[in-house]
This record gives sequence, C-alpha cells and structure tokens, in this order.
Amino acid sequence: MSPTVLTVGPGHTLRDCATQMAQRNVGAAVVHDPDAPGPGIITERDILKSLGAGEDPDTERVAEHLTSDLVFASPEWSLEEAAAAMARGGFRHLIVIEHGEVAGVLSVRDIIRCWCLDGATSVLTEQGHDVPAA
Repeated sequence: MSPTVLTVGPGHTLRDCATQMAQRNVGAAVVHDPDAPGPGIITERDILKSLGAGEDPDTERVAEHLTSDLVFASPEWSLEEAAAAMARGGFRHLIVIEHGEVAGVLSVRDIIRCWCLDGATSVLTEQGHDVPAA
C-alpha cells in the first residue's frame, strides 16, 4: 500500500487531475468532497472514458467522473483478500480506511510487487506436467 496518497478536490478539471497523476506516477487519486459522506476515487480509466467520449478535459470536473460503488479495504486485509475484491469488482485500486480515515491506496501494482519480492511463483499443472504460467 502506498501511504502517500494523491488527493484532489471534486472541482479540479480532469486535465489537472491527470497532470498530477502523471507527475506522481500513480493511477488513481482520492477525492475529498466536504459535501460527500466519504472519500471518492478517480482513476486513469475514468479519465480515459471521458476522453474517449470526446469530452473536454479542461472543462470536465472530477466530481462528474468518480468511480461509483466503492469498496474500501482495511489494513488487516491480506493481499489475497484485496486481490480477490479487485478481481470481483473489476478495479485496480482500493482505498484503505483505518479508524475512519484514509490510510493509503492499494493498487494491483503494489500486490504484484509484494508477491514478486517475496519470491512467489506460479506453476500450472497440465495433465501431470508442469507448465510455466503465461
């Protein structure tokens, strides 16, 4: 998990948000809206959908493109629990909440990094023969 979180406001333009994400090499930003019940998230995918629809990134606001139906993680979740939640939901970022506050953002990249640094391997078995995972 990255404890350093890019935070943007709902009034930022998509271009401002994308610029900040690119500068920090992150794929998501937490959105704090004082009028919302909790944090939101905007991802690179949300920005790409807007661009693909022909919308102007200089006038479109973050608030209009937030990811809906958020799943929040707890610091106690295992990597497997987080990966399963991401796979079920079809998303690549989880906001981690601890004691009601944003503790960080966990990305698929973070999970892969942990598994690879720990020496995790994956070997598939096909009809009794070991086959390297593709």
